[in-house]
Amino acid sequence: MYDRYDGLIFDMDGTILDTEPTHRKAWRDVLGRYGMHYDEEALVMLNGSPTWRIAQTIIELNQADLDPHALAQEKTAAVRSMLLDTVQPLPLVDVVKAWYGRRPLSVGTGSESDIAEALLNHLGLRKYFTAVVAADHVENHKPAPDTFLLCAKLMGVAPEKCVVFEDADFGLQAARLAGMDAVDVRLL
Repeated sequence: MYDRYDGLIFDMDGTILDTEPTHRKAWRDVLGRYGMHYDEEALVMLNGSPTWRIAQTIIELNQADLDPHALAQEKTAAVRSMLLDTVQPLPLVDVVKAWYGRRPLSVGTGSESDIAEALLNHLGLRKYFTAVVAADHVENHKPAPDTFLLCAKLMGVAPEKCVVFEDADFGLQAARLAGMDAVDVRLL
C-alpha cells in the first residue's frame, strides 16, 4: 500500500501514541490552579501545535495575564509526571513495525524532544525510527512544513517521496506544504 514511498513519517500524539487523554488531564490540572478553563472543542484545531502556542490561545480565551512559555512549562512538567504510566501505543504502530527495515521511518511531533524520546524509549519504539523531530528542533511549527522537511532530510529522502501519517489538521496542512502525501489517520 505504501510501496511507492521511500520514507514514512509519523506524527506521535494521537497517531502512534494515545497521549491525548494525558495531555487533556494535564491542561485541566494546571489551568485549575489559575481558575482557568480548558475548552477541548475550541482547542482541537490546535492539535499538533507546540505547547506554548496552545498556552497562548488558552490565556487569550480566558483573558488571563500569564506568560505562555511559563504556563507551557508547567503543563509539560505535569505531562512528564503522568505520561510514562499512562500512555499506550495506538494500532498504527503495526504499520511502523511492518515497514521497519524496509523504508526509513521518522517521527515529526509538536511535543518537546525530551518527552518524545522518553515515551518512545519507554514503549520500546524508538529503535524503529531513523529520526525524531520535535518542537524544539524547528523554528516554525505545524502547520509550517519545517518539521516534516527536517524528517525527510534526516532520513535522506526527497520530500515528494515521503508520506506523512497525521491526526491533526495542522499536521495535514504541514505535510501538503512540504510537498508530501498525507494519510489522515482519523479516517482509517
